[in-house]
Amino acid sequence: MAELNKRIDFVYIFDVQDGNPNGDPDAANLPRVDAETGHGLVTDVCLKRKIRNYVDVARKGQPNYDIFIQEAAVLDNRVEDIYKTETVKKADKANQKDAAKQALCDKYYDIRTFGAVIATKDKQGQVRGAIQLTFGRSVDPVVSLNHAITRMAVTKESDKEKERTMGRKATVPYGLYVVHGFVNANLANQTGFNQEDLQLLWEALENMFDNDRSAARGLMSARRLIVFEHDSKLGNAPANKLFDLVKIAKKPGVGSPRSFTDYEVTVDTDNLPKGVSIKDMI
Repeated sequence: MAELNKRIDFVYIFDVQDGNPNGDPDAANLPRVDAETGHGLVTDVCLKRKIRNYVDVARKGQPNYDIFIQEAAVLDNRVEDIYKTETVKKADKANQKDAAKQALCDKYYDIRTFGAVIATKDKQGQVRGAIQLTFGRSVDPVVSLNHAITRMAVTKESDKEKERTMGRKATVPYGLYVVHGFVNANLANQTGFNQEDLQLLWEALENMFDNDRSAARGLMSARRLIVFEHDSKLGNAPANKLFDLVKIAKKPGVGSPRSFTDYEVTVDTDNLPKGVSIKDMI
């Protein structure tokens, strides 16, 4: 497949309704918030997990699309298996680590996309991925609710006479979140991340919430994917100037937003820098 020869920056907008988009284990799994402003947060790690899960389902069994970071995976074993392949074993000892890194990139989609730290004994190394994501941050402050829920069944025989058991469920009534992303063409050429991989990333961002439904997460939806494509590998304008062209504001008369239609998203294409084109992928 064709290699990437252009820098790309993008704005990804998604929302949640009556759900917990990313619980904080240090705060009883309540939705993550900025303590100073009250804006909701979703970590880049959370978003990358959803991308990995989508790719794992969409490309299951296809070569070069395995996922390195998976539940219950023993990463040391996966690295050792790579070192046992003929390609790596045949490499000169001085070049063996580089050969292993390339083999890992070839085999695992998430390594060539997001990078990885290889911490196996005597085989330490780092792969810098082509794609980086920021935290998702809500446009407005969110309200974190903690609901009491009940269950008629019990877990233990000793609790059989109890009428019900109690639990808690945390949600955000509504939040519109914005993520900024970066595609580094130079790093993509090093890891082998190509045009086909990029299209799969766009596909995952559009569809990953439909592959990740949960009662705890409520209704999560991808709303916009605004892509800025440069004419060169180094880029033609700073990313922050491009991101400033995207404006998100509540519509007049809206006090407490409860749906995407309560917002208006505009892009100032008149001030798009020379050498940068824009695509609306969603």
